[in-house]
Amino acid sequence: MAHIYIALVDTPGLFARIIRRVIGQRYIHVALGLDPFLDEAYSIGRRHPAVPLIAGFEREEKEKILRAFPSAEYLIYRMECTEEQKKFVEERLRDAMENRFRYHYAVAGLPFILWKIPFYQKDHYTCSSYIAKLLEEAGICRWDKHFSLVTPRDFMEYEKKEFFFEGSLRDLVRAERQGYAAGRLILHQAASPFSCPVEQTVCTDAVYPGTVYSGVTAYER
Repeated sequence: MAHIYIALVDTPGLFARIIRRVIGQRYIHVALGLDPFLDEAYSIGRRHPAVPLIAGFEREEKEKILRAFPSAEYLIYRMECTEEQKKFVEERLRDAMENRFRYHYAVAGLPFILWKIPFYQKDHYTCSSYIAKLLEEAGICRWDKHFSLVTPRDFMEYEKKEFFFEGSLRDLVRAERQGYAAGRLILHQAASPFSCPVEQTVCTDAVYPGTVYSGVTAYER
């Protein structure tokens, strides 16, 4: 089996506050990662982190996001899938990246989310609707609504997922550099040199005192 990673993001800023108010949720952005530390992650979002009104399909760059939003908070889940399903997702994401200027943010669709009316304009998506549609086409997720109405909360409430990380992006980047996963984490099935014997146990050699660690390395997928 393989895994994909759903990253829910809480970022500051006026545009983020507007969306947060519209959908009534803390985490207002969703990215799809192919690895635990989001070294390869994509989304419908800002083409440049500091410019909210220019948005489309982009590969997420953690260092750029950190410079623009040093206080950004992340909630990451992992979803199990087959190798074939992950390959399908990878190919679609990389193809979309090659044609990224064809995709745009569906600003006109935001009121329809409030009204619960399906809305689709060709090649226009919210961050959630693009990922929802792709994962449904891959056979990884099934939604009880039209993909255009899927919001970050639907990913949070989706049952077939596992908690992976919650904390600041700065901690996630620092954790990757040090070979640990910082924050509250689940244990992977595979053992690693950093594994704790029990999920609730705090490692005695923890880089951050009081933090629960997991047997996850930056290269596990």
